[in-house]
Amino acid sequence: MGNQYDSDNEIEIDLKDLVFELLVFWKLIVLAAIVAGAIGFAVSVFVMVPKYESTSALYVLPRSNSITSLADLQTGASLTNDYLVVVKGRPVLEQVITNLGLNEDYKSMKERVSLNNPSNSRILEITVTDENPIAAKAIADEIAQVSSAFIAEKMEQDPPQILQYGYADGEPVSPSIIKNTVIGAFLGGVFACAVVIMSYLFNDTIMTPEDVEKKLGLNVLGTLPMEESEDDGEKKSTKRRRKKGKGKK
Repeated sequence: MGNQYDSDNEIEIDLKDLVFELLVFWKLIVLAAIVAGAIGFAVSVFVMVPKYESTSALYVLPRSNSITSLADLQTGASLTNDYLVVVKGRPVLEQVITNLGLNEDYKSMKERVSLNNPSNSRILEITVTDENPIAAKAIADEIAQVSSAFIAEKMEQDPPQILQYGYADGEPVSPSIIKNTVIGAFLGGVFACAVVIMSYLFNDTIMTPEDVEKKLGLNVLGTLPMEESEDDGEKKSTKRRRKKGKGKK
């Protein structure tokens, strides 16, 4: 039996031809990247709603008013870990919602609140994200005040001191226009490259004798001329003789 087409089981890829194929369509790839980047920019500017952050901070104190030993320092650090759970608890956040008259529930509020405890410190940072910078500040400040009162009442501890109230003059933290534009351009370029590669892999059109050997695994025994001028010239010479004969008559 003759040679079988090797791609029945696997596809053989010529990396050199593949790179050449990508270079042939480089304008299409660049155009796709530009269009996708422009879409990412437009969505970030005209569709996505800017969001702002505001941060208030609590200073955690142990039961005693003064810190006199290493044990007191360790107690303060331990209390900070406990407060991380208390501040985002349902009682505190629901009280904040009630005090500010907000039209949302505990779960949606919790998703917009993040807590941070800088290493080796007894400071608890409360950050709130909102579409309105003034609202973000108001919620962050209210959480700090309600948390401090709740801890003093329920945990029988000295209330944490409010070191910092939130600010309402910050720049939006999202969306990142530059980041979204770059990601859009990258994805557009990748998609265009994927289209070119898939077209190359599944293109089984045979154009040259080399394609017969690559795609079918067969040896070419001979070729046919593509133009009439490449023929043996027998018909051409016969026509010329006939024209000369007609002229003599």
